[in-house]
Formats: sequence, structure tokens, C-alpha cells
Amino acid sequence: MIKNDAYFFQKLTIHQSENWVRAIDSKIIFSWIDDLFFIIFPEEKLEISEIEKLWQQNKIDFENLILKIGVNNIQNNKNLTETLYYQIPAIYNSLQLDAQAIFDTDPAADCISEIINSYPGFLAIAFYRISNAISNLEIKMFPRIISEYAHSKTGIDIHPNAKIDVPFVIDHGTGIVIGETCIIGKNVSIYQGVTLGALQVEKSMEEKKRHPTVEDNVVIYANATILGGSTIIGNNSVIGGNTFITKSVNPFSMVMQANKNNIINQQENQDINFFSI
Repeated sequence: MIKNDAYFFQKLTIHQSENWVRAIDSKIIFSWIDDLFFIIFPEEKLEISEIEKLWQQNKIDFENLILKIGVNNIQNNKNLTETLYYQIPAIYNSLQLDAQAIFDTDPAADCISEIINSYPGFLAIAFYRISNAISNLEIKMFPRIISEYAHSKTGIDIHPNAKIDVPFVIDHGTGIVIGETCIIGKNVSIYQGVTLGALQVEKSMEEKKRHPTVEDNVVIYANATILGGSTIIGNNSVIGGNTFITKSVNPFSMVMQANKNNIINQQENQDINFFSI
């Protein structure tokens, strides 16, 4: 063993008593959330006895997980677990409304089952609603691991502390970012590449509202960027694709890019062989 290796190993050992050690294997949390999703949206019909058995095991697994990440009071663990699982039926009802809203707004969707089984937007919403409930219990780290797992599976990044009402629609979804202090109302639809972010990123702003508010019945099309904690998108507005917004928009507004595409009939203009957007 060379000297540099010995020094590095010693440094790793010292840091194990500080903040540089993983509190838990994230894969265990991934498995837990996958199991819970399977219980509420099974791939095949389950008998009540099977559901009950899976439910109880999932509760035990959750209680053990929060013990591993530092919630060390056994009675408190039980209370947190019971509080979370008491909320799951309401979360399930919300997700049913989310799935129905996706089906109602997407002409490409053949059935609800297709949405639950294959739509990344629905999966991201489901994981968000569960991670948000855990975050509201003030359990650290756990909800963020879930949101990053959803991010890795879907390309959709929703902070667990965001406030998103029901129903909520994500179509396609890849590249969507929804920041920590976002507030999103009812019947909001968001398409791929949308960013609901902060105007500036500074640690001193961690206690402030940094991300926009989107009111009810708003549609935000692909690659729109909306920034700022004081920015409000008024109800019943439509935000066009590729727009960049840093100021509030009144209700019933339509926001589109000022530049227009030039459309030329190729049959009438044989000499033109290029186009620009």
C-alpha cells in the first residue's frame, strides 16, 4: 500500500463519523416505493387477503427505513408510519383524478390502464404525491430520494415540497422541472421541457418563495420557462411553447412568442430550397 492510499483511507475513515457517509442504501427506498405503487396500482387483480399482507409488510418496511435514516424514537416511528398510511387512501383518490384528467386531455390515450402502466407523467405525479406526504411529516432525506428516483425513471424533476393541487396533468414530461416553492392549482396541464424555477439561486434565499405560482385551469406548453417567487400565472391562461416569463400574467391571458414562422408554398416557389424557424 502506497503512502497516498494510506492517507486517503484514513481520511475516509475520519469522514465516516461526519456527514460524508450515505445514511441508507437508496435502492431500499426505491424498492419500498415500487412495492407501494404495485399495491395501489397492481399489474394483476389481488385478493383482499393479498392486499392486506402486502400493505402490512410495506408499513413494516417504511418503519424500518425511517429508523435507519435517523428517526430513532420507536413510538415516534410508529406514529409517523400510521400517519402516512392513513393518508394513502386520499392520495390514491387524487391519483385516480390525475389519471382521469390525463385521459380526458390526451387524444393519444386509449384507456386509463395505459396511463397507469406506461405514462411517465403519471408515475412522476404518483411518486410526487407520496414523497410530498412524507415531506410534510418532516422526515428528512427520504422524500428527496424518492423524487430523484422518479427523476431518473421519467426525466421529470418535481421537488417533494412543491404544492400541487388535484387534478394535475403532465404530458410527455421529459425535462420538466418544478421547484421547491412552486404552487400549482387545479386542472393544470404541463408539457415537456417546462421549467418552473427561481430567478436566482442563492443559499441565503432558502427560506423564501423562489418559484412561481400557477393558478387553476392553466396550460403550459413545451419548453416554456417561468421564473421567480413573485411570478403568478393567472387562472385560465395559456402559456405558449418556448416562452420566457419572469413577470406575472393576468387571468385569461395567452402568452406566445412574438416571432412568427414564415410558411412558403414550395410548389409555388421552386427556387427556394431552405427554411428557417
